[in-house]
Amino acid sequence: MKTSDFYYDLPQELIAQDPLEDRSASRLLHLDPVTGEIEHRTFKDVVQYLNPGDCLVINDTRVIPARLYGTKEGTEAGIEILLLKRKPDDVWETLVKPGKKAKIGTRISFGDGILMGEVIDIVEEGNRLIRFTYDGIFEEILDRLGEMPLPPYITHKLKDKERYQTVYAKHEGSAAAPTAGLHFTESLLEEIEKKGVHIAHVTLHVGLGTFRPVKVEDVTQHHMHSEFYVVEEEQAKLINDAKKRGNKVISVGTTSCRTLESAAGEDGILRAQSGWTDIFIYPGYQFKVIDGLITNFHLPESTLLMLVSALAGKEHIMAAYEEAVKEKYRFFSFGDAMLIV
Repeated sequence: MKTSDFYYDLPQELIAQDPLEDRSASRLLHLDPVTGEIEHRTFKDVVQYLNPGDCLVINDTRVIPARLYGTKEGTEAGIEILLLKRKPDDVWETLVKPGKKAKIGTRISFGDGILMGEVIDIVEEGNRLIRFTYDGIFEEILDRLGEMPLPPYITHKLKDKERYQTVYAKHEGSAAAPTAGLHFTESLLEEIEKKGVHIAHVTLHVGLGTFRPVKVEDVTQHHMHSEFYVVEEEQAKLINDAKKRGNKVISVGTTSCRTLESAAGEDGILRAQSGWTDIFIYPGYQFKVIDGLITNFHLPESTLLMLVSALAGKEHIMAAYEEAVKEKYRFFSFGDAMLIV
């Protein structure tokens, strides 16, 4: 299986730059994974595809304003950092630009010294470990100084920070939003629950590894970065009970999907647990938990496009993407949605 098998041509103007005013007004492409049949709907219509007793699984992670702009002590050169993973003792694994200016021992000042960082190590892929010093509460300082880490294909400035959060975002720790969830409003979730659909939540803190390009031509040689997840006892029970009843488990986003598939045993039973996952799902994978998926449209040759291809078949997915381009759907983080069920 070659990475180039997952290439499609995307006109630049179809990359959504701004979120819609009404989250649930996005378009929805419904794909039948068995027949490959396609329907064009509005996101609000998602309710019609869910049945009483089904379980919708959301990822309640919250994005932190993880992009910081600082100056290098001594030279005043500008340095941009992106917080990736929190370690003990105020140390973070970070992505630094330009990396060559951040040797071990480099000190960086943020917000005129409100926050100071020192590079203490260089780890895989050139990421820097930075130890921070400050007075007060780190999260509050970050809220003041940090910016939302929008993906590089979004060039517009985000007017409202909350539009890059889901309405149910709760546990802070993500470097990117679980974007399939951005389409839900509180009233739409209420409508879904009124129909008798259970809503379970898991947490996976999205790292940038999710978006890293696949640099090898042989798909099986790609290595995913690990991300931290949590599945609580009560939530695992909701999901397992739906499976037992013969109802469907529909994952909202590839992050919820990867969490469920990581925490399930070969017997298909979901276990309450937390840990790190580097699960890489591509065609040939046998799903243990999920029966359906709500997701956005993903980048060509990406691991996310490979994941959806594993669920619905590569031919069906590539045909659906071709149709989405033809119908001028909006792509990527602030774009339209796809329902595979």
